[in-house]
Amino acid sequence: MTQKQSNRKNKIMSGIIIILSIIGLILCIAALFPHVREMILDYVVKHVMYKEIDRETSSYQTGIRLLLSYALGGICFILFLDYCTLTDSGRSLVREVKQEIKDCWSEIDFRSFLKPSLILLGVYFLGILTIIRANFLYRDDIWRAAEGARGWFLYFSRHITEILSIFVHADSVLTDISPLPQLLAILMLSVSSVLLVYIIGNKKITTVGLLASIPLGLSPYFLECLSYKFDSPYMALSILVSIVPFLFIARKKAFLFISVLSLLVMCMTYQASSGIYMMMVVVLCFQYWNSREKTNKEIISFLGIAAFAFCFAMLFFRFFLMRPYGLEESEYASTLMFSASHILSGTLDNIKEYAMTINHDFGMIWKIGIAIVFLFFITKSIYRSAQVKILSFFISILVIVLSFILSFGVYFLLEAPLFEPRAMYGLGAFLAIMCISVISDYKKIASVAVLALNWCFLVFAFSYGNALADQARYAEFRITILMHDLGGLYPNAGKEGNFTLQLKNAIEFTPVVKNIAKHYPVIEKLVPKRLDSYYYDYCYFMKYFNYISHWPVDSYLDFDAWDLPVVLDSYYHTIKSDGEHILIILKH
Repeated sequence: MTQKQSNRKNKIMSGIIIILSIIGLILCIAALFPHVREMILDYVVKHVMYKEIDRETSSYQTGIRLLLSYALGGICFILFLDYCTLTDSGRSLVREVKQEIKDCWSEIDFRSFLKPSLILLGVYFLGILTIIRANFLYRDDIWRAAEGARGWFLYFSRHITEILSIFVHADSVLTDISPLPQLLAILMLSVSSVLLVYIIGNKKITTVGLLASIPLGLSPYFLECLSYKFDSPYMALSILVSIVPFLFIARKKAFLFISVLSLLVMCMTYQASSGIYMMMVVVLCFQYWNSREKTNKEIISFLGIAAFAFCFAMLFFRFFLMRPYGLEESEYASTLMFSASHILSGTLDNIKEYAMTINHDFGMIWKIGIAIVFLFFITKSIYRSAQVKILSFFISILVIVLSFILSFGVYFLLEAPLFEPRAMYGLGAFLAIMCISVISDYKKIASVAVLALNWCFLVFAFSYGNALADQARYAEFRITILMHDLGGLYPNAGKEGNFTLQLKNAIEFTPVVKNIAKHYPVIEKLVPKRLDSYYYDYCYFMKYFNYISHWPVDSYLDFDAWDLPVVLDSYYHTIKSDGEHILIILKH
């Protein structure tokens, strides 16, 4: 191609970019006007959501604010894109970043990752084998499978999850394609573990190091994520993209660009991974300082770039991409942050609650194993230190404490964070980082301690999957009896639907679950109770057993206070009814 042809091509591309930018800016600026946003939202509600939403409701007003955020974010993105493509300095910056990415990419031997990834793929597959065999519809899986709905974008701002789910399921309507999503999840987890060992282990990948990374994917908390038939691959993807930026750590501009991009992807897949990036930054900074591998100036520079990338990505997501909601909308969590006057006390309360929750959930064997790993981390830090030994001692303890806090991510800044297992799996990443750091170039006794802890996690994964299967068998037995009784009492109820129904209590845990809970209390959080008050269990009760197709449930009234007459009393349940209202009291 001649210089003249090249210039002509560049002019044509610039013209196309300018035209598209003008169109984009016009649309975004138009969306800044309230009446335009109302028109857009009314169209989406009517033609996409297929339902009516009153303009005075909080959901409608939240939608209006969200469209405003998207418009402002779109303007910022278009202006930045124009700077990178239409100005000399912007094009020069893009060339530099591209070259740095290529340089980092060429320095990595990706073939060396293949065998370790296959090893860990086998380990993770073994770990979730009983979960797959249980074939348990886990919480949200129930209504996703029954109704084909996604809802990640609408309720949780998981834009990328929403898009990728269409490709994974080969349709805009979801269907149960398990165990494919779970297999995709462990594939990404295996790659994540290899990269974690490669980065934390100073580019050395050993079998012991790979086994030390097991808590990343098989920690008790992430097992809940792997139980989801629909959500699991996107949860695993959020972990992977949190680790990828550190492959480009040798080039500042490439590291900054990839960090911002990866952190935004993490936020738009599953935000519980928000602490993994900064945990790795803290540990790497400590390694560089403790070994004098880098100067203090270089460490501060690296820390500054990472902190800037993290803060920028979080703020951009918060103001331009996130759907904010409070407790009145979510019922169990909130995205609202503490006010400036309460941020310190509130954060400390959340950290305390986080620590207390883990202390309650974990068995004594796990706690002892984790304490031994921490002890080895401190001992190794002192033994390998090129700094003053006493200073390394205190700094290593500070690193453990700070990393533990960061394992909860940005959630500790929220007024009402979620303390469910699926929101706390950052602890598994924290333990994996500690374990890899301990066994890297250290004595065999440390490796034995690390592998013993990780063996305990692997064994628990087997117990958990079998407990799911046992609970599912018992629940379906109870529901079968209940359906038989309801069908006999109200043979036309499923067709006529002239009644409302309410459930009290839930199907309790089986002896298997209770036995495991004696030493591992977290099992009672991981194994769901069937027929409790949640939406998806009502859905399971009615739709999966083909009793009725509509929704005759009234959760706002207390039927138990009405003293309805008893129409059936059995060993497993009591049914009360006046002909129009049915109260089912499940017995323990």
